[in-house]
Amino acid sequence: MAALTEEQSMIRDQAKSWVTEQSPVQKFREMRDKDVDGSYFPETWSAMVDMGWTGIIVPEQYGGSDLGYLTFGVILEECGRQLTASPLFASALAGASALLVAGNEDQKQAVLPKIVDGSAIVTLAVDEGPRHDPAGARLKAEKSGDGYMLTGDKTFVLEGMTATHFVVSARTGGEGEQGITLFLVPATATGVSREQVRTMDSRGYANVHFDGVEVGADGVLGPVDGGYPLLEQILDRARAGMGAEMLGTAAQAFDMTLEYLKTRVQFGKVIGSFQALGHRAAMLFTQMELARSCAEAALQAIDENADNVAELTSLSKAKVGDFLHDMSNQLIQIHGGIGMTDEYDAGFYLKRARLLETTFGNQAFHRNRYAELLNF
Repeated sequence: MAALTEEQSMIRDQAKSWVTEQSPVQKFREMRDKDVDGSYFPETWSAMVDMGWTGIIVPEQYGGSDLGYLTFGVILEECGRQLTASPLFASALAGASALLVAGNEDQKQAVLPKIVDGSAIVTLAVDEGPRHDPAGARLKAEKSGDGYMLTGDKTFVLEGMTATHFVVSARTGGEGEQGITLFLVPATATGVSREQVRTMDSRGYANVHFDGVEVGADGVLGPVDGGYPLLEQILDRARAGMGAEMLGTAAQAFDMTLEYLKTRVQFGKVIGSFQALGHRAAMLFTQMELARSCAEAALQAIDENADNVAELTSLSKAKVGDFLHDMSNQLIQIHGGIGMTDEYDAGFYLKRARLLETTFGNQAFHRNRYAELLNF
């Protein structure tokens, strides 16, 4: 476990207090039942902006606080615990990372302050099918005057229904990792359309269609045909942040299960006193601590600009994903029949777990990537 600074500890405590009191899982249930537009409450997003969470990784010259990815991770972990729905991850981490990694100075000056004040929601539009395949971009970007014309589709775009801008990976030439270029596309651009995707975790995913969308030269992020290495850096930052949110979701599932083991009585004894269930809880606790080490190591590596960021982010996504998968299953199984009811919160954690596991690469994707990075 990383040793948090005093400032990071204060931010964690603030985040824990706020999500528990103002945005608990009951708030998520209310959002789902009311089928709120965008799949989050606007007041939740406004409060996050007011608390400065949207500027955590943004340098001060663009209106942020530049506190780093590990600091952002402690906030995402607490949000994950209560299933707090908002564009915080998609925009303030993934979207801001895209500008920080690939944007030029003019692009940073134009967009990053808007991410910080919440007036812009910038999200990644990368995948085009049911599986994560960043090198498999087929969306075409053809030269058109001084700019490009984009044609194609992107699927399962996070916060795609409320985003103001998309960071789009497109094919300008070549195959595979060669010939990919990144573009910053306003959601209001002519030819952009989107449709909501209903998912079991009740979040704001969308399929986004680009029908001859004209993007000027000022919309190109990074070098033409050379965007893939930048895309990998952006995705690794997103994966590391998602690892923190996944850890929070799984840790809360563990706490819920532990409380149930301590209070549920069978045959005149609390069920936690049964050896088989005690052993199961001990195994899950061990998994949780290992997952935490991996998640925090990835975030620290980004802050330290380490050489092994890619390896550590894939390790984090795989190990935290394994724990989240097992823990969400055990949450249901140990609770028994009550865990299967919609009146109980356990099902929300199981459903959210399955979506988080697959976003930006599932465990199998990242185990394979980790092995390749280590030349196995």
